[in-house]
Amino acid sequence: MINKIFHYHRSSKHNQHAFAPGPGQMDWASQPEAFRWYEGAELLPLIKSPMAEKPTFSDALKPNTISASPLNLESVSQLFFDSLALSAWKSFQGSKWALRVNPSSGNLHPTESYLVCGPLQDLIDKPTVFHYSPKNHGLEIRAHFPMETWEKMLQGLPRDTIFVGLSSIHWREAWKYGHRAYRYCHHDLGHALAAINISCAGLGWRTRLMDHLAHSDLETILGLPLIESTEVEVPDCLVVVLPSGKGENISLSKPDFVSGFTDLDWQGTPNILSRSHMDWSGIEEVSKVSNKPFTEISISSMVDDDTHLITDDTFPLRKAIHQRRSAVAMDGQTSIKRDVFYQFLIKTIPQACPLPFQTFPWQPQVHLGLFVHRVDDLPRGLYFLVRNKNHLEDLKAAFNKHFKWEKPEGCSDELNLFLLEEYDCRRMAAGVSCGQEIAGAGCFSLGMISAFEAPLKQYGPWFYPRLYWECGAIGQVLYLQAEVSGIRSTGIGCFFDDPVHHIFGIKDLSYQSLYHFTVGGPVDDNRLTTLPPY
Repeated sequence: MINKIFHYHRSSKHNQHAFAPGPGQMDWASQPEAFRWYEGAELLPLIKSPMAEKPTFSDALKPNTISASPLNLESVSQLFFDSLALSAWKSFQGSKWALRVNPSSGNLHPTESYLVCGPLQDLIDKPTVFHYSPKNHGLEIRAHFPMETWEKMLQGLPRDTIFVGLSSIHWREAWKYGHRAYRYCHHDLGHALAAINISCAGLGWRTRLMDHLAHSDLETILGLPLIESTEVEVPDCLVVVLPSGKGENISLSKPDFVSGFTDLDWQGTPNILSRSHMDWSGIEEVSKVSNKPFTEISISSMVDDDTHLITDDTFPLRKAIHQRRSAVAMDGQTSIKRDVFYQFLIKTIPQACPLPFQTFPWQPQVHLGLFVHRVDDLPRGLYFLVRNKNHLEDLKAAFNKHFKWEKPEGCSDELNLFLLEEYDCRRMAAGVSCGQEIAGAGCFSLGMISAFEAPLKQYGPWFYPRLYWECGAIGQVLYLQAEVSGIRSTGIGCFFDDPVHHIFGIKDLSYQSLYHFTVGGPVDDNRLTTLPPY
């Protein structure tokens, strides 16, 4: 089974001579509908919350800094408004499209979300599974389920616990990106997980990934899949949300509540997204191979609450969330101060900044290979950030032997950042990013270099998408830190895989580059009109 993962990964690589299989040209007539809805399901509107000056971005990233908000309609509304709602509409020459607070490859948004909760004042009087509708900022009732089932679900948890489920519609990305789209779907799943985590942090709440559950458990709880076609919606995960901040030592035993979700009266019929489709059997295969079984024992996390490296700021958290945009071009001129650059990196270290990474029940697997272009008082060159210090010696053994591995000036001893080579790498960064100038025109760009073969052999094929979730969570943090720093960023899914590996000296599957990113001064497109989200 693991060999099928390796096969998909190799076959979905880009290189200078050939891209991974794709559609060739856009069939605009069959572009998938941007929003899923359930025809016939009752829609309950949520509250659209005004912006607030508090909490700040740095407050949200520090555990136990914000007092917990009570669980009610207002706070549930805030959770979704700050994680998965619309942020704006854009229009140009008669065309109009939505932007959301959670980023997505190509703004295609394969991720769908669900709320599973008990009776909640001013919202519902019985346990219910809802589908979240970002277009309407409301909850569609999918099914009610027995109170007995809810009581079993709450065993060992506070009474005010709720659950958020996430799923992916691979077709939304495959329509544009073809065979490689499975990767992008799970980048976006990681973006969404981090967005939910940070939104909860702004309410003083905590989250944990219920990663002991099997794929079949998630299908049953969320009522998926409902469409046996190219548009199939695949359940990915269930997140437990803890408004009281208690109950973090959740039980990961075999769930006995799942059977209570069988034979429910599911309401609504999912809308058809496209009038025609292109089959991507490789995505379907890797998706099935990656289906997770039940796992009795959780994987240990390295996250603690050591946040002293985070610099306090006055930037409102919700302003950063709602004004976040993906840059479409960089000016090639903007520079940032060295200490600002270090803050970007600190925010990605789970031990220095637990949020949003504390939700993942595994040790960090992803590191950052950095192309530094314009950072004051730092030489241009190739750098490397080790996010899990236990990997340091293995990384040194796997990388080019001539690398310096020197600590740069002004860098804290606790930040495992190293200068590998000093040179102007702007053209190279753009070249390996499928020739996209944006990767060389920013202040810095990076490749997320993950331990690959070892964790997959240790945990199994189901761990493959989770490597991308970790990358997506890092990306969401970089997006928000860029807003706080007065610049912009964007994720880059198109890069030449093995040429990137060649830069670092990677010769096998021990480490792989899974996601790229660039940060810098944006060039705005003044031809576009921005409209309010609702």
